[in-house]
Order: sequence, then structure tokens, then C-alpha cells
Amino acid sequence: MVRVGGWGRLSDAEHQVVPLTDRHGVGPVLQARRGGVAHGMGRSYGDAALNSGGLLWTTVGLDRFIQFDAASGRLTCEAGVLLRDIQRLCVPRGWMLAVSPGTQLVTVGGAIANDVHGKNHHFAGSFGDHVSRLVLQRTDGEIIECGPDLHPAWFAATVGGIGLTGVIVSAELQLRPVSGPWLDTESESFGTLAEFFDLSRRAELDWEYAVSWIDCLSARRHGSVRGLFMRANHSRAASGPRPGERTRRVPFTPPVSLVNPLSLRLFNAAYYRMGAWRAGSSIQHYEPFFYPLDNLREWNRIYGPKGFHQYQCALPPDSGVDGVQAMLAEITRAGQGSFLAVLKTFGNRAARGLLSFPRPGVTLALDFANTGPTLERLFERLDAIVAQAGGCLYLAKDGRMPRALFEAGYPALSTFLAYRDPGVSSEMSRRLMGE
Repeated sequence: MVRVGGWGRLSDAEHQVVPLTDRHGVGPVLQARRGGVAHGMGRSYGDAALNSGGLLWTTVGLDRFIQFDAASGRLTCEAGVLLRDIQRLCVPRGWMLAVSPGTQLVTVGGAIANDVHGKNHHFAGSFGDHVSRLVLQRTDGEIIECGPDLHPAWFAATVGGIGLTGVIVSAELQLRPVSGPWLDTESESFGTLAEFFDLSRRAELDWEYAVSWIDCLSARRHGSVRGLFMRANHSRAASGPRPGERTRRVPFTPPVSLVNPLSLRLFNAAYYRMGAWRAGSSIQHYEPFFYPLDNLREWNRIYGPKGFHQYQCALPPDSGVDGVQAMLAEITRAGQGSFLAVLKTFGNRAARGLLSFPRPGVTLALDFANTGPTLERLFERLDAIVAQAGGCLYLAKDGRMPRALFEAGYPALSTFLAYRDPGVSSEMSRRLMGE
């Protein structure tokens, strides 16, 4: 038995870990050891890839590139390949992942199973929009190859299906052409939600990437919230700054969370002032722009032994402004806060997956130190705002969502259940689906 927890460090339970290393031999392993769930790099914050006391099929050993066509940008690889390794192989050859989340230390299988999104949803959709084929191994031995035009129902269930339709063994991805690793970027500060939404509308016309950081402790008046808005396009620059070779690491878990009301106010004020002072145009390498925290390994330790929750919701366009304002007001009233607070809009496009999170509207993501019942009471109030707005919570970040909110936020659930693999089980599936 091996102790495994999610990225939020909310649990550290024993699991039976079964490594998958040969894509041609995954079927017999699953048939012999049923009742598990696929586990990659462990970057799901909650319990989507956990199975306390049970099986985890670890996929990081399925890490081989199978084929790359440098003329078309089609890449076929095993499910355990890291997004980082795809970027570093393909960017020098003129290709890049069309969609990438806030960390590149995730596997291809995890990116598909959670249908991850990036800073360019309005431009390119989510990860599943760029998967042309995947191979799914079921625990009964069946192998299903599917894609948007091949067994599309299986594809829709597996993309965003949090690993519950079987184990993704390999996938074919369509990359996007780039002229190099650099981005033309612009940033500016804002002081109200109205300004943020105006900046977002204008950015979506001319910029591929757009995202904002907000100081959630600054929302003291209706409509007010200060933040930094960042946008970028791929650059044709022949040269530019390169990321530092050295990564830093949080060396130990402090006895208490370093994130508290005092440290938050100091950090947020300093970060905002520094960002506002540096506002303007620049050329950046894609790594620090896309993955700002990857250079600080095990940053999740700063929240102490009790860990942290990330609360990420999506709200539809017609209720997004009021919903975000109401949530920020509740957070301020509760005396809680987050320095990892991200606000961005999603484009007007439907997702490929039945349980995909991205949808038209706005998404707000906040990290909170785990303070137990006090935080749960705040979450209950935030849940009520999300439910009233007709929104949903992101499964990849969740470890405590009520089942009623899940069912309301994912109306295609009943269709999805027909494609579940009965030999797959996770803590999340038992919590939200009863099995």
C-alpha cells in the first residue's frame, strides 16, 4: 500500500498502486485488478483520481511518443506523456499544444479526462477540441478507438469523463503552428468588474490569450475589485527572453498555513502594485506566461498540513456579473481570501464532452486554506450563488461539492452514465454518483 493524496493535500490515504507501463498489456492488468481508477501526475486538487483503500492504475509509465508528423502537426502518444514534454519536443519544430492549462506537469490522459482549458478558450476551446483520436481500454477487455467522427458518443463520454469510462491508453492530438516560443504580451490594471468585462470583450477580438488576476480582498464596494488583466498573441520575434533553468522548491510543509488574512493582504497589495507598475507591452517566453507556478515545485505545501481547497465555478453570461459580485461580497464578509484568484471569460462554444466544465460565460477560481467548518460554511453560501446563477463547479478542482449541485450543473449526467465502466471506481464517483 502507498499513501497518495490530491494536489490540495486534503487527504493522504493508502492505495494499492498498480503501474501501467505497456500500452499493449493494459487490458489484462485491468481485467485482473478491477475496481480502480487511472492516476497520472496527481494534479487534480480533490478526489477525482483517488480511491482510498483501493486501486490506482498509475499511467506515468505510459510515456512514449508514437508518431509525430512535422508537416501536419499530428502527434500520437501514450496517455502518460507530460504536456511539458510535448511542448519541448514540438515548439522547436514549429508546433505547440493548441490548449494548455495552468501547469504543464500533467499527463495527456489527465488533460483529456478533465477536458482542461487554458487562457484561450474564446479562441481554441478546450483540450478535447484538439483530440482527433483516443484509445480507451475497458476493464472487461474491450478496446474502443473513438474520436469526433468515430464512435462519437464514446468520445463525448470520455472527454471530461474524469476517468470513469475506462483507461485512456493513447491519443492523437492536433497541434497548432507557431513561429517560435515567444509571445507578444500586454498587461494593465483595472478597478471594477465592469472594466474587467470590457477588457475581456475587446481582448477576444484581437488576442488569442486573455486572463486576469484579481485581489478578492478589494471588493469592498458594489462592483469594485482591483486586478491585473493580461493578454497575449504568438510573436514572430526571432529572439526573446528564455525561462530560467533553475526551479525552486518549497522544502517542507510548515506547521500552519502561511496563507492567512494578514499575509494575504500584504501579498495582494504588493502583487497588485508591482503588476500595475510593470503594466505595458513585452515579449515573454510561453512557459512563464502559461505556467507561472511551475517554477516553484510543491508550492501546495505553503498551505500547511491541513491543505487547501480550490473553488472554481463557471457562470452563464446572463448571470455572470451579478454572480461574481455576490461571491466576492460573501468572501469579503467571511474574512476569507485567496492570492491565487483568477477571473476569465469562456467563449461562446459548446464543449466536446458530456461532463466538460468550460461553457459560455465567466469562470472564477480561488484557493482557500482549509479551515474546516468555517470554510465549509462559506462554500455553502457560494454554492447557493452558483446554483441560483445556473452555474457549475469544476470537477478537476473539487473535493466536496454536494451531489445536488453536481446534478444541476451537469445536465448530461444521465446520458453519461450509460458509458461508465462498472470496473472503475473513485472517491469522486462514489461521492457524486453513488458508485
